[in-house]
Amino acid sequence: MALPPENSPASNDDRKAAQRAAQQDVFMREVDDAVRQDQMEGFMKTWGKPLLAVVVLGLAAFGGWLYWNHHQKSLREEHAEAFIQGLDSVKAGNLDDAKSKFEALAAKDAKANAAPAQLMLAGIAMEKDDATGAVKIYDQVAADQSVPKPLRDLATVRSVAARFDEMKPQDVVDRLKPMAAPGNAWFGVAGEMVAMAYLKMDKRDQAGPLFAAIAKDESVSDDLRSRARQLAAVLGVDAIDDVVDENGEALPAASAKK
Repeated sequence: MALPPENSPASNDDRKAAQRAAQQDVFMREVDDAVRQDQMEGFMKTWGKPLLAVVVLGLAAFGGWLYWNHHQKSLREEHAEAFIQGLDSVKAGNLDDAKSKFEALAAKDAKANAAPAQLMLAGIAMEKDDATGAVKIYDQVAADQSVPKPLRDLATVRSVAARFDEMKPQDVVDRLKPMAAPGNAWFGVAGEMVAMAYLKMDKRDQAGPLFAAIAKDESVSDDLRSRARQLAAVLGVDAIDDVVDENGEALPAASAKK
């Protein structure tokens, strides 16, 4: 025999409470959504235009950077090509054509190629026996702090070499002594000129050891080392490295020469 369904007052109250809770939950969600929508609309009214402006400016800046980067790359390629063409003209002996190309590069904001172009112009001036014009360019490059130091040092060495005979010996020493030290890329060339300046000042005690140091430096060209060795010998300074046997003992000078 089936039991009659329960329909007690307690169970009816529970169902009604559950319905009210569900309705309240739906209502709160609708209110929450409405509040969020109102907040978003208020935020957009207040900050929408400034944010849009920031986004537009950001995109414009990014686009500008892309264009600038592409433009700079194109310029670098153009300047490099012009420099190579100038070198080709020098190799072909067409100095006037090379000069016009390097002058154009030196006059532009070529950055990486401007200083090398100036040095090439100075070299062309020397080829045309215009030492005064060459020295002027070399000194400009040497004094330009925006130019990499190796190029400034090269310009200094070339400038002094171009007018060595006209300079006071002390001026030669003052300009080149920082480079006339072992380990410096220009030690051989700069050291030789400093040592010669010492000789002009009758400072044989300083010239001899410097010639000997140049002669012993394997990073220096063979021709320069040979000259330095001979001059050191004339000044009474030993410029030949000791040769040792298998026991580490120094060999006699005669054996060392064999």
